[in-house]
Amino acid sequence: MNPQAIKYVYLLGVGGIGMSALARYFLRRGAQVRGYDRSRVALTEQLESEGIDITYNDNPDHIPESWLKESQSESLLVIYTPAIPSTHKQLQFLRGKGIALHKRAAVLGLISAMHPTLAVAGTHGKTTTSTLVAHILQTAGLEPVAFLGGISTNYQTNYLEGSTGAFLVAEADEYDRSFLQLHPQSAIITSVDPDHLDIYGDSAALINSFTEFASRVIDPAKRVLKTGLALPDSVTANAFRYNLHAPADAFAEDIRLEGDTYHFSLIMQGQRWKNFSLGLPGLHNLENAIAAASICWLAGVKEEAIREACQTFKGVKRRFEYIIRRPELIFIDDYAHHPEELKACIESVKALYPQKRISGVFQPHLYSRTRDFYEGFAKSLSLLDELFLLDIYPAREVPIPGVSSAALLEKMSHPAARLCTKEALASLIKASKPEVLLTLGAGDIDACVEPLKKELLTLLEP
Repeated sequence: MNPQAIKYVYLLGVGGIGMSALARYFLRRGAQVRGYDRSRVALTEQLESEGIDITYNDNPDHIPESWLKESQSESLLVIYTPAIPSTHKQLQFLRGKGIALHKRAAVLGLISAMHPTLAVAGTHGKTTTSTLVAHILQTAGLEPVAFLGGISTNYQTNYLEGSTGAFLVAEADEYDRSFLQLHPQSAIITSVDPDHLDIYGDSAALINSFTEFASRVIDPAKRVLKTGLALPDSVTANAFRYNLHAPADAFAEDIRLEGDTYHFSLIMQGQRWKNFSLGLPGLHNLENAIAAASICWLAGVKEEAIREACQTFKGVKRRFEYIIRRPELIFIDDYAHHPEELKACIESVKALYPQKRISGVFQPHLYSRTRDFYEGFAKSLSLLDELFLLDIYPAREVPIPGVSSAALLEKMSHPAARLCTKEALASLIKASKPEVLLTLGAGDIDACVEPLKKELLTLLEP
């Protein structure tokens, strides 16, 4: 596949965060872009406003006949996401025509081979970290190409077009071993906690995949690793190490929290950079910022650009995003969907609002993940003062017998935890009169945010 020769691009699952970034990439380069997605959401509406024709019906008639005639040339590119089921009519139609189908990860890998690539991997933290990497490079005037796993609040997009020959910033996704398609010049690994065991089977296989990803960075000094990761010596030897605290090549000192802004000194390979600040709550986000600063420092970015970018970084949509921020009511929406992510988010909120009652709405994501981490979910969710537990969001999976939100609830001994439907959620939340409310999950819980906001604002009316 020659990305320069492509004139027509069709994407199955165009509304996905990674797929939509690819759609924007090819559209900006003059290709005609069409696609399918299951439902119209804010992101697909944005794509349509940019000139991308999207259907929400899997009828193959939406694919232009003239495009199909290009199937034997390099002009047509069809991209699909593994979330598309094998029974999908357009997928079956294209396969029946003998048209080559390319996974999203493979296409991103080909694009990354055309740029010096800075990749961010890890089972947690990669979206915030990669978005800050892109912001640092942009602040330094380097105009990166960026494929992000969320919508940057600074730029209101998940894709930065960049300049010719610029750095490419990529979120390196371990799901389906997608990150093994990338060609990183430098890479961060933030964490290797067990996840996606439906793909890997066990933690050892996951570690092996991260090891293989790290080995794709030829120069060990350009591997930016959090200290203490369960990776072999062949990966960690001579790598650049970071952590929130010493000992490491990069870490923070003199940390203090004023309001919701961290002030600190950043120690970078023995240099003390004073008067840094970061307006993202949570020590895990401060640690992510140290990782982003480290990879950019290794890429040649100067201290002042890193300092300015940390101060001006506004975060990522659905990553600790404030929906209501009043003295009498706080409402935060977060993508957390793994026990460790939930723990980090909830503990950050408790540190910010130690005197307030913390209520949470959680939608488990995937039957397999819920099954694999029942105990971890129960422990993390028990940090909340009040819990509303929604049904599992299945995404690409079919139900697993015996796996349910009710079974998760049985693992908890929480006096203020209850099952709840999305239909009843707004009225139940309003009746509970929360002081701090968190909506948590990676499914379609984001569709509940605006209705909840509307109901909660009525509590603030005089």
